[in-house]
Amino acid sequence: MSDDIKTIEINGVKVDVDLRTAKQIHNLKVGDRCKLLSKSNYGGSKVYPAVIAGFDMFPSKPTIIVAYLEIEYSSVALKFAYVHEGSDYEVVGTMDEYLPVEKGDVLARFDKEITKLEEQMQDVQAKRNWFEKNFAQYFPETETV
Repeated sequence: MSDDIKTIEINGVKVDVDLRTAKQIHNLKVGDRCKLLSKSNYGGSKVYPAVIAGFDMFPSKPTIIVAYLEIEYSSVALKFAYVHEGSDYEVVGTMDEYLPVEKGDVLARFDKEITKLEEQMQDVQAKRNWFEKNFAQYFPETETV
């Protein structure tokens, strides 16, 4: 028997399947682990760990919404991809539990980002207060913001 033919059993019936023409069907549901392939126009592709976030059943273009982690050396980003016919993405279900980063590291990176944004927010608030105090003479007292 050829390497391209595989015998499988379905409900007690043995069937020879030609692997060159067989299609693999993945049943995915919200919350399932998956891998996302991002195809770049510049020749490179990347695979990301992901989770199925939802489905949009548009009549003309059904779409799978995938949440994925873009992990860099010093940062992590939670992003969303919309997978449909013609998109630059492919998705496949996985049983692989490997994640190239620990949960605590991801949460620490998110906390670091939150702290950075809170500091930026405090800086903008201080600038606003300074503006109100020092530029008040340019605006009539009846004007309120």
